[in-house]
Amino acid sequence: MLLKALNVTNFKNIAQGTFRFSEKLNCLLGNNGMGKSNLLDAIYYLSFCKSFTGAQDSMVMRRGEDFMILQGSYERKGSDEEINVSLGGGRRKTFKRSGKEYKRLSAHIGLFPAVLVSPADMDLVNGGGEERRRFIDMIISQGDARYLDHLIRYNHNLQQRNKLLRDGVSDSMLFLAIETAMDASARYITECRRNIIERLARIHRRYYAAIAGSDAEFTGLEYHSALENEEGLSMMDLFERFRGRDTILKHTSTGPHRDDISLTLNSMPVRQTASQGQQKTYTIALRLAQYEFLAEWTGLKPLLLLDDIFDKLDAGRVEAIISVVADDKFGQIFITDTNRKHLDEILGHIPAAHALWTVCDGEFTQLQ
Repeated sequence: MLLKALNVTNFKNIAQGTFRFSEKLNCLLGNNGMGKSNLLDAIYYLSFCKSFTGAQDSMVMRRGEDFMILQGSYERKGSDEEINVSLGGGRRKTFKRSGKEYKRLSAHIGLFPAVLVSPADMDLVNGGGEERRRFIDMIISQGDARYLDHLIRYNHNLQQRNKLLRDGVSDSMLFLAIETAMDASARYITECRRNIIERLARIHRRYYAAIAGSDAEFTGLEYHSALENEEGLSMMDLFERFRGRDTILKHTSTGPHRDDISLTLNSMPVRQTASQGQQKTYTIALRLAQYEFLAEWTGLKPLLLLDDIFDKLDAGRVEAIISVVADDKFGQIFITDTNRKHLDEILGHIPAAHALWTVCDGEFTQLQ
């Protein structure tokens, strides 16, 4: 899959931009805060229908403007496709594929896969379980539409159950109807997460060793779920067991929305024992593992978005990352950096066609 061209109007600090991309490597050079990451975010938006920063749609429109437009021209499985997004202007957001508007945005997820590697990935190590659940949910949702449907359904029913708890409702039949639906979705979500995390862990171990330059450090990913308990309790059993506690807390205290993934290095928690360089290596390896897994699962090479990834890494690890992404298993790459030296090193390792832009205050000037 390739993103051949992109037109941007009023996206964050980019007033107007027309880009024609290289099939392999696209480099964006400039100081922090100039708009490099905003272009990557526009590309991400076309894949996921939202900003990677989590900003509301109203916040991605350029300051002082009341509309935003993105137009992406792709080559996907040998066919030309176009994705159009328009937002604002007094109308609701529209998302179209080849001129046809989606009835549900969730139907778009996974059709144009992308993997973003950014400094925010450190939240996978240092943040709460929500960050790690979002990570695995995004991977599975790009390859399994049924999983995404179950996830949406589970979260909708979770909101309904929490409302009953907040309102002090005691009607057991209402709870039973909601919890039965949650139980079915919870079983599917848990099974998918467990299977994917086991497979991802093996790929991750290989990428970490490649970047670290040694296989002496042993990485681990382990899924922890309320449904994987020694007593073999179902979600319905757990709802019944914790109903009194949930009534007091006024929210649902157990389920897939509370599950987590432990990240370890040499069987110790990465957050507590790893250096900054090790943590950064760990998260980059996670994203590269995500890329390889999705490429195998979907039959499409995702877009690889590398946003300022070399900070806090020694020269050896920078060299290793460059060598890894130069492999033919990776498709089209978009990379930002403040350091021309890094980009020149990458260009030296990847002799294929490339494009290079400098970025200043949302203005992009193509050099090559």
